[in-house]
Amino acid sequence: MLCFQVIQTLVVLTLSPLISGIMAKARAMVQSKRGPSIFQPYYDMWKFMRKEVVAPSSVSIIFHLAPAVAFSCYIILSMVLPIVTGYPLPFAPTLDFLGGAFLFIMAGVISVIAVTRTGSFYTTIGASRAISFAALAEPTLIIVFFGVALITSTNNPFITTQVLSTQVNWILSPTHLLIIASFFMLLLFETGKIPVEAEGLMELGMLDEAKQMEYSGIQYAIVKWGSYMKQFIFMSIFLNIFTFPWGVAMGYSVISIGIGIISLIVKMLFLIGALVIVEETFAKLKLFKILDYLAISFSLALLSIFSFFLFGGIAL
Repeated sequence: MLCFQVIQTLVVLTLSPLISGIMAKARAMVQSKRGPSIFQPYYDMWKFMRKEVVAPSSVSIIFHLAPAVAFSCYIILSMVLPIVTGYPLPFAPTLDFLGGAFLFIMAGVISVIAVTRTGSFYTTIGASRAISFAALAEPTLIIVFFGVALITSTNNPFITTQVLSTQVNWILSPTHLLIIASFFMLLLFETGKIPVEAEGLMELGMLDEAKQMEYSGIQYAIVKWGSYMKQFIFMSIFLNIFTFPWGVAMGYSVISIGIGIISLIVKMLFLIGALVIVEETFAKLKLFKILDYLAISFSLALLSIFSFFLFGGIAL
C-alpha cells in the first residue's frame, strides 16, 4: 500500500502543472487565441529553477522558509485525501477534514507572514488584502467540511467518499447541494478565477501574484508549483468528495490505480470546462465586492448546517 501512497503523491506533483496549463489553453481557445502550450508551467518552473535567488535585505528567515513550508503542507494533503484512491492510504489516519483545513490555512498564513517585511508596496498590500478575504474564506472551508461530516457521521474524507457514493439520497439533499454551491464559490476564489480575480498583473486584482513578486529563482518555482498543487487538490476535493465520488480506485492493483488516475483526469477536464465557462460568462467583481461574494459563500455553508437539522437526507 505504501507504493500506492507514493503514486498518489506523484500524481499531484506531476499533473498539477499540466492541469493549470490545460486550463490556460482552454481559456485562450474560448477567446479565439492560440494560447500557451499546456506544458508551459513545466517550462516556466524549469527556467526559474536555474536562475539565481535574490531577496530584499529586510526580509527574515521566514521569507526563505515559507515556500518550502507551504509546499510541504500540500504534499501532506496529497497523502491524506481521496485523490486517486477511495480507500485509506498509510498516512490517511494522521489527518481528518479539520486537520486538512488547518493545513490549507497554515500554508496561506505562512505565505502572508513571509512577505510583510519585503519593503514592497504591492507585496504588502496584496498580503493585507489576502488576510482580509481569508477572514471569511477560511471559516467557510471549515464549515463546509463540518457540514459534510454531519451528513456522513465522520470527518474521514475516505469514508465520506464511500458513504456519498453509495447513498444517493444524501447527494441530492438540500444540505449537500448547499455545500456544493458554497465550496464551488470557494474554489473560484482560492484558485483565482473570475468572477473573483486573484491572479494576473492588474494592480487591483493582485492577490496571489502580489505575494509572489519578491521571490525569484528556485523559491519562485516552488511557490508556483505549490499554487498549482493547491488548485489541483481543491479541484480533487470538489470532484471526489462533494460532487462525483465515483471512479476512484477501490482495488489494490496497478490496473485499479490506473483507472482511478484516468477517471480523475476526465473529471478534471469537465470541471475545467465549467470553470472556463464561468470565467468567460461573468465579469470580474470589483475588489470591495469580493467580501460580499465570500459572505454569500459563508452563508450558504451555514444554511447547509441548518438544512441538515430541518430536512436531513430528504432528496429534492
